[in-house]
Parts: sequence; C-alpha cells; structure tokens
Amino acid sequence: MIVGWSIRLYYRDVQIRNREFLEHDGPVIIIANHPNTLMDAWMIGHVCKQPIYYMAKSTFFSSRFKKWLLGKLNMIPINRRSDRATQGVSNADSFEACYRILEEGKTLVIFPEGTSIPELKLRELKSGTARIALEAEKRNGGKLNLKVIPIGLFYSQPEKFRSSVMATVGKGMSVTEYLDAFHENASAAAKKLTARFREQLERVLVTVENDEQETMVQELFHILRTKEDATHVEKGALLMKKIKTAIEEHQLMRPYLIREIQDLSIKIKWQQEKLAIHSDFISRRFRSRLYLMQIGISLVFLFLGLPLFLFGVIHNYITYKVIDLLVPKISRFVEYHAALNILLSLVLYPLTYVGWIELIRWYAHPPLWGILIYFISLPLSGMFAHRFAHYFKRTGQKRRHLFLIYNQKEALLELQKNKKELEKVLFEV
Repeated sequence: MIVGWSIRLYYRDVQIRNREFLEHDGPVIIIANHPNTLMDAWMIGHVCKQPIYYMAKSTFFSSRFKKWLLGKLNMIPINRRSDRATQGVSNADSFEACYRILEEGKTLVIFPEGTSIPELKLRELKSGTARIALEAEKRNGGKLNLKVIPIGLFYSQPEKFRSSVMATVGKGMSVTEYLDAFHENASAAAKKLTARFREQLERVLVTVENDEQETMVQELFHILRTKEDATHVEKGALLMKKIKTAIEEHQLMRPYLIREIQDLSIKIKWQQEKLAIHSDFISRRFRSRLYLMQIGISLVFLFLGLPLFLFGVIHNYITYKVIDLLVPKISRFVEYHAALNILLSLVLYPLTYVGWIELIRWYAHPPLWGILIYFISLPLSGMFAHRFAHYFKRTGQKRRHLFLIYNQKEALLELQKNKKELEKVLFEV
C-alpha cells in the first residue's frame, strides 16, 4: 500500500498495460528491463497483486540486519560474477530457494540484465533466468506449469518528480519445449531460451540498438513531441517507437537521409534556443481570442492561488531542498535518485510536519479538529505549491509564445517550416 501510494505520488502519470496477462494458476517468473534500480522492483510490486519474491545482488546483504530486513521483503541474494562474493551467501542455497518458491506456485522476479543503467538500450541478458526456469521444470518432470512473463518498464524521466512511467506486460511463455535440449546440453539450451526472452522483452519495450541511436531518438523526441506526448507516457512511448522505427528504416534503405535529419535537428535546436521557445509550442495552433482568454484565466488562477502556494512553500520548501541536496550526495548514480527521493520523503516530511504541529500547539493551543485540519493541509499544500510553480512556468511559456507571434513571427514561421520538413523527411509524410 505504501509503495503504491508513493509511486502514484512521485509519478504524475502511471500506466499499466495488459495487466490481465499476469493471471496464471501456476508459478510465474517475471523478467523485466532494469533502468531505475529499486523503483523497478517497486513498480513490478505495484503491478502484481500476488506476493512476489525478488532475486537481488548479494552486496545488498552485507550485514545481519540487512539480511534479516531484505529477507522479510522476500529478497533472495545472488553472488554475481562482477561482484565480490558476500560472506554467508551461497548461490546453491539461493537457487534452491528459487526452485522451492516456484514449486509452491509463487511468483519470482528477475532482472536478467543483472545491472541497472538508465538507458533505452536493452543490455545483454544473463542466462541464469533460463537455467532457473528449465531446472525447476526438469525437477518436476515438465509438469510444473511454469510461465515466464516479460514486463517492459518505460520512464519519461526516471529520476524526475512528477514525470511518468509505464509498465507493459507481455504474454506468458512456457519453457517445456526447451527441456529435451536442456537434458542434452544445459548451457546451449539456456542460451537459446535467453535469446527468446530477449525477443519477448523487446516487444514490450521502447528499446534502441546503441548509444548513438538512443541520442538521436531522444533529441528528435524532444523536438517533435507535443504537449500530449510529454504528459501522457503511453503517447510519448509510441512517438519514441515511431521515431526509432523510422531511423532504422532510413539506416537500412536510405542512409543518405540520416545526415539531412541530423542537420535539420541541429538547426531546429539552435532556432529554439535563440527564440527561447518550448518544443510544445512550436506547432501549436494560435487563435488570438482563445489564447488571450487562456492566459487571462491562468493569471486569475495564479493570483487566487498565491496564498495557498505561499502556505505550501513555507511548510515544505526547506524539506524539499534538503532532499534535493542529499540525494546526489548519497549516490552519484542517477538511477538511484527516484527511490532515494521517496525513501527520504517518507522519513523527512512526516518529521517536518510533526515539528510544525508541535510549534503551532506551543503557541496557539488549537483544538484537536484544528490540528487534524492543519496536518492534512501540509502535504496537500505542498503538492499544490509544486503544481502552482509548474503552472506559473507554463503560463510564462504561453506569454513567450504570444510575444513571438506578435514580434518575431517570421522567425517562428521559419522554425515551424523546419519542423514540418523534419517530420516529412523522417516519416516520409
């Protein structure tokens, strides 16, 4: 409950696709990509209704307390080749625990990439997942009814508060067709099954082939996206897939166009910076009366909401900034930042609110109902303040767009023309 609430609070748009594919009356191994460390595990826990068990690197289990705590959280340690073996952790015992979990009809989660890096590229999959699945079926004569289910995780901006996340569940697959090959040559069969796992994961992912392609896809996405693509994670993922598919087709059939696409991209980015216009507004239709009315309504809202914004800032800003400063110091790896933000927030915000309540009680002596209303208002006003700041920024972008229409219309039209040309070349419209 706490994890689900935290995810919904941290990410503005949380989409779960094809959840019905998780329904199975036997044991399940869930495989997923791993771009965002602990947040990935939390997301899968949020997606799955049944209790789940996780395989995790043994370095997390470096003390008795950690072993006890992580064990209570259904985590199973595994010594990876890339890490030094953790004392007291036996891979044989861990594999045995996995077989027992599956034989009891439970769900096991494995991230077969083995490491967590915030990128679209699906890294090499380790064959351990395939070995566990095949060995579990082998021990039960191929009658375990085990399913391996892929889940693709896509984050618009993994570490950013109020960004978006989408989990796409794929159809489950049986592994029994590989059992005969596993009896003959365990290593070769595991590699073949791992290759199939990769195919299934790629179907539920927004994935790229290499770093160069990822950079190009990301840059084109930020140029071509609309407001809907930025705010709705599913639409954003579809646009990224469309861009990636178009690039691959050009690289295969029309490689000469790649240079033209890159040149147009560089030109548009330069024009955007020069005009200081957000991508969402480049191709936005302009209706003067409606636009002026929207800006007027925005200014009224900002004026009326200012007192509540100030209330939220006074009670939440210091804690917000403390967490913002602490997270990079605790870990320099971006993929840990979202989880650290949530963990620190679960501790520091309640302490802050208790402090404010004690301060009010000391000076004002309010009744119990007043304290309850005040306590409820603290987190709500904090969320409002964050939303207010975003709305204020958005209103400024609207005013900037209006200024360009009336004062630099030719430059804006040139930018719009280049964007249309880019879309035409990229998508062959």
